[in-house]
Amino acid sequence: MSITLIDKSSYLRGLLILARKDNNISKIQKTIILNAGKRLGFSSEFCEENLNTLLYNKCLCEDPIKFNSYAVAKSFIADGLKLTCSGKSIIDAELNWLRQAAEINSIDLKWFNEQVKKYSYLINTDVPTQLTLYSII
Repeated sequence: MSITLIDKSSYLRGLLILARKDNNISKIQKTIILNAGKRLGFSSEFCEENLNTLLYNKCLCEDPIKFNSYAVAKSFIADGLKLTCSGKSIIDAELNWLRQAAEINSIDLKWFNEQVKKYSYLINTDVPTQLTLYSII
């Protein structure tokens, strides 16, 4: 599947937004974002720079992401949940933001809630999970 440059940029931006929701970016979250950035075609330097400035970057628009592709949107929601759960706890701000992203992309909230349950096991692990993004590119 081919993903547009706009959706690729939105995917990475969405992961960055989620990572900073709790004002703490874990080592696993950094690894997930760097892997996703590489898979999306962004240079490691670009991704590193964004991660290094993430917590104080005031220019990053935090509106929920609207994707051009429904399949990309579903993949993003799944990966966003994986990223959120890898942070050792899930905060309401992260889930609310992902729920809003699901809604604006016309993703069924029943499916969203099933995904929350599906990936909650990641909260107590130290191993980065395989991104859903890998199966759509």
